[in-house]
Amino acid sequence: MESRVSIITLGVADLEVSSSFYENIFGWQATGASNDNVKFYQLNGMMLSLYPKAKLAEDVGIDHEGSGFKAITLAYCTRSEEELYKMMERFRANGVTIVKDAQKVFWGGHSGYIADPDGHLWELAYNPYVSFDKNGNIA
Repeated sequence: MESRVSIITLGVADLEVSSSFYENIFGWQATGASNDNVKFYQLNGMMLSLYPKAKLAEDVGIDHEGSGFKAITLAYCTRSEEELYKMMERFRANGVTIVKDAQKVFWGGHSGYIADPDGHLWELAYNPYVSFDKNGNIA
């Protein structure tokens, strides 16, 4: 098996609300493969998919009523500390749930957490040990 992730799918309560969050708050554009039942966002080398939680659970064959911390977060690394703190303030100004304010952390960088409308956690971080290529891929 190759070392890669192709698609990350998030189960969402309301596809329209979640799509609006990723398009209007994050500024991402849905791809042409999207429709009224599923949204796809092209990321660097992979895609993020939004799909109704109940339909996703049905596809997996599990109960969709589960709740609580699923021990997973998604991360977006910024190119600078300044970018991180500006992003957090922009999200705050747009009513995004700030789970943990950005701050200096034990591993030497700066990090904070936000939640999307379904409570999926996104770490926003500046990691001084990470560099990017011109396309935003971790080098």
